Amino acid sequence: MTPPVRPRLLLLAAAAASFLLSLIQSIPVPVLPQIAQQLGADATTVGWVSTATLLAASACTPLLGRLGHVVGIKPVFIGTLIVTLVGSLIAATVQDVTWLIVARVLQGTSFGLFPLGMSLLRHELPPAKLTSGMATVASTLGVGGGVALVASGLLMQGDGDYRRIFWLCVAVTALALALAFTLPRRAGAGGRVDVLGAVVLSAGLVSLLLPISQGHTWGWTSARVLLLFTAAVVILVGFYLLERRTAAPLVSVEMLRHRPILVANLAAMAVGFAMFALQLSTSYFVQSPRAYTGFGFSATVLETSLVFLLPGAAASVVVGPLAGVLMGRIGPRNVLALACGLAAAGMASLTLLHDNRVETITAFVVASCAIAMAYAAMPALLVSHVQPAETGIANSVNSIMRTVGGTIGGALVITILAARTHSYGTLALPTENAFRLSYGIGAVIFAIGGLLVLLFIDRPARARAEEPVVAAPAPAVV
Repeated sequence: MTPPVRPRLLLLAAAAASFLLSLIQSIPVPVLPQIAQQLGADATTVGWVSTATLLAASACTPLLGRLGHVVGIKPVFIGTLIVTLVGSLIAATVQDVTWLIVARVLQGTSFGLFPLGMSLLRHELPPAKLTSGMATVASTLGVGGGVALVASGLLMQGDGDYRRIFWLCVAVTALALALAFTLPRRAGAGGRVDVLGAVVLSAGLVSLLLPISQGHTWGWTSARVLLLFTAAVVILVGFYLLERRTAAPLVSVEMLRHRPILVANLAAMAVGFAMFALQLSTSYFVQSPRAYTGFGFSATVLETSLVFLLPGAAASVVVGPLAGVLMGRIGPRNVLALACGLAAAGMASLTLLHDNRVETITAFVVASCAIAMAYAAMPALLVSHVQPAETGIANSVNSIMRTVGGTIGGALVITILAARTHSYGTLALPTENAFRLSYGIGAVIFAIGGLLVLLFIDRPARARAEEPVVAAPAPAVV
């Protein structure tokens, strides 16, 4: 007899896993200079501490989503957390940058936890609780990123050992793993995994993300960057053609072409882009020495974390449940469009109004809460247009699009801040216009995401009247 589902424990387990992957993604970013110094490595090598995780995530996420459908979600969920725990333990104990990069590859598998969690919720929660449950779990992605920036500032005080941040990852992973053992066990649907498709897709995504993340170091017009971009286009087109001819594809081509899914993925890319632009720009801006630049707040790392970043992370915690309630009234499509509009307004405000702390913190809080709303709305929007069997892979693709957008956003901000500087003696610092441009681009990208949702996804009433809820038939089971 199947044991009864405990919704609160189920939500807690899925939320802990989503929080973990967001924490893992963001927490080393502010600490990269300290890692380079403490390990005696150059900046280019240390950059792989971030890049390796993104590449592993792009390779593993679709495969784990499909595996969850075939063999069952719980064993794949637990196995992924075990691999993540091993990676976190290695990262917290090694003294060599090469082993740290290996550890970050293992941590990158955690990105597959989010689509697995969404599939679990869809299969286990009653319809009345599904939208609010997905909203709560998805919003922790934004919360985890904010908490990561705050935690890194707190843990690295007094020239602290960078390994402290990875011990935090160990603790959160262990907690998520303990919760995962309480999940209900359901047999998988069986069938086979499209291993060839997974390999080809991974190769294409790695070829795309690698030059994006390293372009500012290698040079955007360098031969290897252009070669990798060309390879990415060729491989991803090949993947599309391969999946069209595969009986049980890793990703349904018809699902990807379905307009609401396509637009939701483009919106995810916009949200990922603007979130990284917001967090990186604000972290650098508030630490700008006002005595030299005439702007910024000369904030210490601790002050940056507690005064400027923590309010946004704290406010985002309550947004998930509220977004779930709002979706019950106006639908996920309208909530996603509203979130993009609010985030665009917040970043536009930062472009123009950043002379005092109150207006800077307020705008950051508004944009952070809007990002949490957008994260909350996207899974519900996807679920309304795909079969239950496709929930995992649909959210996997959506997660990859957020990763691609975030990688582009982070790389673009770093490139802008490095290119637009002013020298103060021997010190070169980003100009105020560099920050304005970074915020302005983020605002435009958010606005475009919102417009795409409004223009190309029908309102709920029209969607029910004019097109089926399901994008494509479930993948064949062989």
